[in-house]
Amino acid sequence: MSLEPATVAPLLAEFPFEWNYIRSIVRVSLYVSITAVALSTAFSLPVALLVGFREFPGKTLLASIINTGMGFPSVVVGLVVLFTVSNEGPLGSWDLVFTPEAMILSQFVLAAPVITGVSLAAVSSVEQNVRDAAYAMGGTRFDVALVTIKEARYGIATAVLAGFGRAISEVGSVLIVGGNIANADGTSVTRTLTTAIQLEARQGRFRTAMILGAILVALVLLVNALVVRLGNGGGGRYG
Repeated sequence: MSLEPATVAPLLAEFPFEWNYIRSIVRVSLYVSITAVALSTAFSLPVALLVGFREFPGKTLLASIINTGMGFPSVVVGLVVLFTVSNEGPLGSWDLVFTPEAMILSQFVLAAPVITGVSLAAVSSVEQNVRDAAYAMGGTRFDVALVTIKEARYGIATAVLAGFGRAISEVGSVLIVGGNIANADGTSVTRTLTTAIQLEARQGRFRTAMILGAILVALVLLVNALVVRLGNGGGGRYG
């Protein structure tokens, strides 16, 4: 059921900048989280395949670090990233303080262990005979990796979903490194759905906070539906 303009208008009466405010917040949130998750996935999948299939010194330690990172406190990540991009940090010359790029870096650090850990469990569950068959047919290591990813695609998709959920629902670290900044006209610079919800609730604009929260939940449900559809798109252990 669609809402008529007359029905929507009262809901927006308390919005400081109405639709421009909402659109800019959603745009910044999606840009930051999708970019961070895409970079995390590109980093995490090779690591998961390496740890899952190769034996090397320090493998157990690396697996422990990955598992620890899955529950790492977000505010600590925010502080570390803030120091890294500050004038005294190694990336100080890049001038990233209170920018979306600093928020992407923060969410990357939070999402990568989650995607790596869940992907590692997925690829490790692929039966050895599947990889043996790929080798027997003359496949290279790259070919075997592709076969493994195909067999574990649903688990990997779940890993990406979990990483996206961790990223887009993050408050502490993005607030520290982003500053929750909006322009005078209401357009968001570093204000995301989560930080905007916190601000609106603290200022007593609960209706605004609730609608922003509904948008956040709708985005998470949409991603979940896409992942389920992807997982049901074919056969395989995770399909």
